[in-house]
Amino acid sequence: MQLSPHLPDLSGFEIFLAIARTGSIGAAGREFGLTQQAVSARLASIEAQTGVTLVIRTPRGSRLTPAGVVVAEWADRLLDVAQYVDAGLASLRSEKRKRVRVAASLTIAEQLMPRWLVSLRVAAGRMGTVAPEVIMTATNSDRTITAVRTGKADLGFIETPHLPKGLRSRVVGHDELVVVVPADHKWAQRQRPVTAAELARTPLVTREPGSGTRDSLGAALRDALGDPSGQAPPVLELSSAAAVRAAVAAGAGPAVMSRLAVADDLAIGRLRTVEVPELSLRRRLRAIWLGGRTPPAGATRDLLAHIAGQREQIWTVANPVLSEM
Repeated sequence: MQLSPHLPDLSGFEIFLAIARTGSIGAAGREFGLTQQAVSARLASIEAQTGVTLVIRTPRGSRLTPAGVVVAEWADRLLDVAQYVDAGLASLRSEKRKRVRVAASLTIAEQLMPRWLVSLRVAAGRMGTVAPEVIMTATNSDRTITAVRTGKADLGFIETPHLPKGLRSRVVGHDELVVVVPADHKWAQRQRPVTAAELARTPLVTREPGSGTRDSLGAALRDALGDPSGQAPPVLELSSAAAVRAAVAAGAGPAVMSRLAVADDLAIGRLRTVEVPELSLRRRLRAIWLGGRTPPAGATRDLLAHIAGQREQIWTVANPVLSEM
């Protein structure tokens, strides 16, 4: 239902109620920091808009007309509801500032985000403040992009080789993909490196379509070979890095994974890396958001600013790297 043009705005009702309460146009003006003339003009405008005489002006002050008494009661109830709504909106704004919904690709969610969140809480404790509440969903890069675009996530972290259209982004680190096999695999024993074409012809254990790791490998093969249409179908498609690691260790086939995700397996010799010199397997890790050049003020911006300030927490293969695109 559309309101009629005869309804004054809330500030007009506030001035009218001040006149009703004080019995004086001048006193009402002092409450609002307005001159008597300005309040008188505003009252006249309200009466003209409503088509109702609300106040009788006399040398001894101002008093409400019978209609003004009724309108004052309505206005008081209306302003009471408006103040309730205003306070509620302020609470929602405050809650939004304290909470951030994050969607992150699995490598970032499992290998980097825990460090970032712990250091965020430590930093907040040192400053005597409360760290933002982070509600995180671990998924693949494609679903992260969709979550940010649809407003289901305030901030996303992805590993894809391409910039998502319509979203802002910032590079928060670099990572390297490595070809991994079990220690007894034939590739781990041979002296000459594996070629890009040989890797493309080999059925691999991979993540599901939409994974940043899978997309990055596809982009690297395209750069090296041109047309990757001859790439062999996966021997297994799995939805987590842990499952891929376990399948490789069990002998299902080689895989291309983040070095961050297999660091422990490499350290104990459970898996071995295989060199493929023709492929460039370094990639950028990005934060993404919807809107302006900087993330929305509040928890979203606070979280990203903290990550940007924690360069020592964002380790790549050799060095921590943080830059802005």
